[in-house]
Amino acid sequence: MSVLIIAEAGVNHNGDVNVALQLCKAAKEAGADIIKFQTFKTELVLTKNAALAEYQARNTGASKTQYEMIKELELDYESFRKIKEYCDQIGIEFLSTPDDVESLNFLVSDLKLRRIKIGSGEITNIPFLRIVGSKRLPIILSTGMATLGEVERAITELEKAGSDDITLLHCTSNYPSPFNEVNLRAIETLRKAFGFNVGYSDHTQGISVPIAAVALGASVIEKHFTLDKSLPGPDHAASINPEELRAMVESIRNIEAALGDGIKKPVQSELDIRKVVRRKIVASKPIRKGTFFASENLTTKRTSDKGLPAEMWDYVIGYPAPRDFAEDEGIELQ
Repeated sequence: MSVLIIAEAGVNHNGDVNVALQLCKAAKEAGADIIKFQTFKTELVLTKNAALAEYQARNTGASKTQYEMIKELELDYESFRKIKEYCDQIGIEFLSTPDDVESLNFLVSDLKLRRIKIGSGEITNIPFLRIVGSKRLPIILSTGMATLGEVERAITELEKAGSDDITLLHCTSNYPSPFNEVNLRAIETLRKAFGFNVGYSDHTQGISVPIAAVALGASVIEKHFTLDKSLPGPDHAASINPEELRAMVESIRNIEAALGDGIKKPVQSELDIRKVVRRKIVASKPIRKGTFFASENLTTKRTSDKGLPAEMWDYVIGYPAPRDFAEDEGIELQ
C-alpha cells in the first residue's frame, strides 16, 4: 500500500478562503494525496481566557489572546463547501480536522468526508471520541503529547463506539519540533503495542525527518505547508513551502520504491552483472591432464570463459585435471 501523504494546510490560509484554494492547488501540484484543514467554531473550542501555547506566543508575538488569534483563523462552513468542491474538481482528497462536535457533524454529513482526522489535542476528549467513533468512518488519530496508556484509552473508546479502522500518527506537538524530541522509534512502539498502521505527523523544520519516518515503516505522512513561511500566524514558521513539499513527496516515493518486499535475492538487473563480476576458477599456470588441482596451480578471476564458480573451490581442490588447461583457462571437471 502506498504511503498516504497529507499536506497539512491547517490554518495557514489565515482566514482567507482564496488563500485556502491556492493551498489546495499547490498541494495537488506537489503530488500530495490529501489536503487537510481545520474546521471549528472558536467559541465551541476554547474560552476567552485560554492562554496561548508557548509556540503560538513565540510565532505571533503574543499581541492577542488565543481566542482572538483562533477567531481570525476561522473559516465558515460555506468556505469549506467551496474548498471541498474545488478539491473535487482538481482531483485531490479534501480532509479537515473537526475541533468540535458541530464541525464534525458538518464535515461528515454535509461534506461527506471519506475519513476523520483527530488532532492530538482531542486524544483525551472522551465524549468527543465516542461521537467520532459512532460515525464508523476510517480514523487517523494523532498521538502528540500522549502516553501509551492515553493512546490505549482513546483507541478503546473509539472501538467501543463503533470504529474498526484506526491509523495512528506518532507526533511531537511542538512547532517547530527539535530533532532530539522527535523519537521516530516510537512508530514501531505504537505498531507493536496496538497492531495498527502507524504514520507520522511532522513538525520539524525541513523534510529529512518525514522521509526517515517512511524508511521506518510509516504508512502516512502529514506535514504542515504554507505558501509563504514569512506570513503572520502560529504555524507558518514550522511549515514547508510548495517547492519543499514537492521535494518531500518525490523523496518519499523514491524511498517507498527503494524499500521493496524485504526478500533478499538478486533483482533482474543484477543477474547479467553477476555473470561479469563474479569470479571463476581458472588455471594460474599451464596444467597437464591428470595433475591434481591445488592452490599452487589454480586461482580465481573474472573471465568470459566457461568455468566453475569460485564457490566450488573446495570441491575442485584435489580433483585430477580431466585434460590439459592453459594459463587463465576456466576450469571444468569434464
